[in-house]
Amino acid sequence: MTANSYNGLSLAYIGDAIYELYIRKYVLSLGYTKVNDLHKHVIKFTSGEGQAYCIHKFLELNLLNEDELNIFKRGRNSHVNSSRKNLELKDYLDATGFEALMGYLYLDNKIQRLEELIDKCISLRGEANEKEF
Repeated sequence: MTANSYNGLSLAYIGDAIYELYIRKYVLSLGYTKVNDLHKHVIKFTSGEGQAYCIHKFLELNLLNEDELNIFKRGRNSHVNSSRKNLELKDYLDATGFEALMGYLYLDNKIQRLEELIDKCISLRGEANEKEF
């Protein structure tokens, strides 16, 4: 199967794992060794809020090409059966679209682009000056 043939939720499923792995590797590179510290820093990026923040910035800065935007919309518009109690539905759906984009780039072997967007998330998070999303 090609990456484009997966539905939005399947792309989000793998995208969530891939994004989390990259973020965990990044946080480890910062020198954190205690699991609680690692977790606190990772969730700033990987929570629904953190993912929605990144995709909102991508859209605001017009960073996505047409194909990437379509994949994001496919994930965002998927029939999600649940939501998180601490997250607005719109942000939850946008985070699902973000994960779908990550999954698509990974499955389509667009690793350089995947890493470019993840690096952008990391730099955007730094620009947020450690504020909560």
